[in-house]
Order: sequence, then structure tokens, then C-alpha cells
Amino acid sequence: MSIFISYIILGLSLAAPIGPVNAAQLDRGIKGGFLSSWMVGLGAMTADAIYMVLVYIGTVNFLSTPFMQTFLWLFGFFVLVYTGVESIMGAGKLDARSTKGTEPPLISFLSGFLMSISNPLTILFWLGIYGSVLAKTASSYGTGELILYSGAIFIGLLLWDVTMALIASSFRKFLTNTILVGVSVLSGLSLIGFGLYFGFQAAKALLS
Repeated sequence: MSIFISYIILGLSLAAPIGPVNAAQLDRGIKGGFLSSWMVGLGAMTADAIYMVLVYIGTVNFLSTPFMQTFLWLFGFFVLVYTGVESIMGAGKLDARSTKGTEPPLISFLSGFLMSISNPLTILFWLGIYGSVLAKTASSYGTGELILYSGAIFIGLLLWDVTMALIASSFRKFLTNTILVGVSVLSGLSLIGFGLYFGFQAAKALLS
């Protein structure tokens, strides 16, 4: 049981660092409530699941090639900058009393999914972290334990997702329109910042 809990904590640790998905969850939660924020995290978790499977079957090495890395940096750049600009442009239209349901859940889900699936750091992250977990668990335990501990990692990811959604949706109850617009603009600038970093990495890869 202690090993299982340690893998849950690992999942929490993997999800906790501030990145574009957490910034987007905060933005969606404040604008649209718990469901919008949770769906962003759920989309990101779906991308994580895909990469976990790819690491497991060994095909993630293809995604680590220079060509695919450059493509994903560029794709991530466009996704993040577009989302950030959209957040800033829509900030002036927000109303703290009637922001709930401003975005369909599917759109929130796709937003989180695209942010995570197009992030080359996600690939390297899962290749390094889950790859090492996979090697250690496979050498010490059987397939059943491997599935169990992989599930524990996902429980940790899910707990963080729900926690972020609860925090973000709770904030919106105490916001005035001015603060709401300010937070939306800051979230947008944060996403654009991450996007520019992705673009810089893509330019570096293309010029090297």
C-alpha cells in the first residue's frame, strides 16, 4: 500500500509544476466554473495517457526525433499564442455575475488536450519519468503491478486536476469584473509567454 501511495504522490508531483495547462485551468475555472476547468485538465490527462502508452510500447522514440520535436514546438507555439490572445481579447466581455458556461465542455477538453499533446516537454517528461518507472517496476514486478502503479500515477494526476478546478472555480465567487478582466489578461499573457518559449525552441531547432 505504501508503494501505491508513493506513486499517487508521484502523479501529484508531475502535475503540480506551473505550466500552460495549469494557467489555462485557472483561466477557465474563473470564467466558466468547475466543469470548464476540470475539462481542461481532463484533456491534458488524456494526452498524458497517450504518451504513457507510447512509452510503454516503445514508439515514443519516433516522437523524440529532431523533425517531430521541431513540429511539436511549432504546433505548441500556435496553440498557446492563439489561446492566450483569445483570452485577452475576450477579457473585456466578461461579467463576474454571468460567466458560467461561457465555453462548451468539449472545447475546454480539446484546449487542454492540444496544449499537452503538442508540448515536446511532455514527451521528454514521460519518457524520462515514466520510462524509468516502467523499467524499475518491470524489473521488480509483473504486468499486474505495472498496471496498478501506472493507475496510481493517474490517480495523482486526477487529484491535482480536481484540486485546481475547485480552487479556480472558488475564486470566481469573490471576483469583481475588474479583477476578473485582470486575471484573464494575466492568464492570457502567461499562455503567450509559454507559446513564445515554444516558438524560440522551434526557431533554435530550425537554425541549428
